[in-house]
Amino acid sequence: MTKRTMVVITGPTGVGKTNLSIDVARHFKTNIISADSRQIYKEIPIGTAAPTAKELEKVPHYMVGIKSVTDYYNAYEFEQDAIKIASQLFKNHEVAIMTGGSMMYIDAFCNGIDELPTIDPELRDSLMAQLKNDGLESIRQQLKYRDPIFYGQVDLKNPKRIIHALEICLMTGRPYSELRTQPQVKRPFNIIKIGLTMDRDKLYERINQRVLKMIEEGLEAEAKLLLPYRDHNALNTVGFKELFAHFDGDHDLARAIELIQRNSRRYAKKQLSWFRRDPYITWFQPDQTDDIIKFIETKLLTKD
Repeated sequence: MTKRTMVVITGPTGVGKTNLSIDVARHFKTNIISADSRQIYKEIPIGTAAPTAKELEKVPHYMVGIKSVTDYYNAYEFEQDAIKIASQLFKNHEVAIMTGGSMMYIDAFCNGIDELPTIDPELRDSLMAQLKNDGLESIRQQLKYRDPIFYGQVDLKNPKRIIHALEICLMTGRPYSELRTQPQVKRPFNIIKIGLTMDRDKLYERINQRVLKMIEEGLEAEAKLLLPYRDHNALNTVGFKELFAHFDGDHDLARAIELIQRNSRRYAKKQLSWFRRDPYITWFQPDQTDDIIKFIETKLLTKD
C-alpha cells in the first residue's frame, strides 16, 4: 500500500494560503490541519484571519479555535496533537493537508522537537519583572551566559524569544540550543512541502488591504474585549500589541493601523527568510492551483 502523504502548504502572512489549501483539499477530498500558532485561539478569529464559517463548511479544519488565550501552548504540544490528528486522517485519506505560516510549528511537525517543559508561572513572572525593572539587556546577558550558541542566533530585539529560551535553560539546566538540535525524526508518512510567494510589492499591498479588512470586520472591538488578558503570550502578537498601545493613548487609531501594516510586512519578510532556507520546499505563486495539484499528483506517483 502506498504510504500516506501530508502536503504542507506554507508561506508568508497574507499570501493566500487558506484559499489555495481549500482548493487543494477539495481536489483530493481530504481535510486540513492548521499550523498557525494564533488561529488555535478561539477569541481572536479576526486578528488571526482564521478560516470563516463558509470556508470551514467547504473543508473541515483541525487546530482552529481549540484553545483560549489564557492557555499556554507551544510547538512541542502542537507536534503531539497534530501527529495524532494526522494518524486519524490517514485511516480514511491517502492525502491530508497542513497549512499555515508558523515556522516553529511546521518545523516541529515535519522534523520533530524534543519535549520542552511547561514553564513555571513563577519563573515567568520573575523574568517579566526583571525585564520591566532592569531592561532587556539584563535578560540578554543571562541568556548569553547560559546559552551562547542560541544568543548568537536569536533576534536580540525580541524579548519574547529571549525570555522563552532563558526559561528553558533555567527549567532544564541545559542550553536551549541543545534541545533544538536533536536528530530529525522519521515520520510514518511522506511529506510534500509547497511554498507560496509573490512579488514583494504585490504581497505588501495585499497585507495592507488585509489589515484594513480586519479593521472593517471589527478587530478594534475584538482587541478591546481582550484588554484584561493583554499580558498573556497569545496576545503578544501583531495586531493586538499596536491596538493595546492605542488604547493606552500612545497613538491614535490611524497610527495603530499603520503600525499593524508595517509590522505584518516585517513578519512576512521574516517568514520568507526562514522558509527559503528549507531546500525541501517547492515554490509557486498562489494562483497556480492547477500546477500545484499536478505537482502533488506527480510526487504521489513517485513516493514509496
